[in-house]
Amino acid sequence: QVQLVESGGGSVQAGGSLRLSCAASGYPDSSLCMGWFRQAPGKEREEVAHLYTGDGSTYCADSVKGRFTISRDNAKNTVYLQMNSLKPEDTAMYYCAATMAYCGAYVLSRYHYNYWGQGTQVTVSS
Repeated sequence: QVQLVESGGGSVQAGGSLRLSCAASGYPDSSLCMGWFRQAPGKEREEVAHLYTGDGSTYCADSVKGRFTISRDNAKNTVYLQMNSLKPEDTAMYYCAATMAYCGAYVLSRYHYNYWGQGTQVTVSS
């Protein structure tokens, strides 16, 4: 059973930055696909970015490309989402997700993932 613990959410003004962290534990010594999703009130949960720890393959949604960066620290079993130039429309609950299946440079649905964190709120004010 994979456990995911997120941290790093908060409130910032437009143009500011935040870094989200997702620490994974409880899985065998194998690669993981770790993704970040967000869900705003009344909207679908959408994938923002993901990274495959085995080969470093990444994906970023067009809406955040150039502003958000996903990275990893394999020694800490942690994936980060650096969010710069934040906009009010980035306001949402952000969730970390994981699966042992491979993921490449293409969008994935929430149903691809087996494990979820509890979520962390990001609020961007104008």
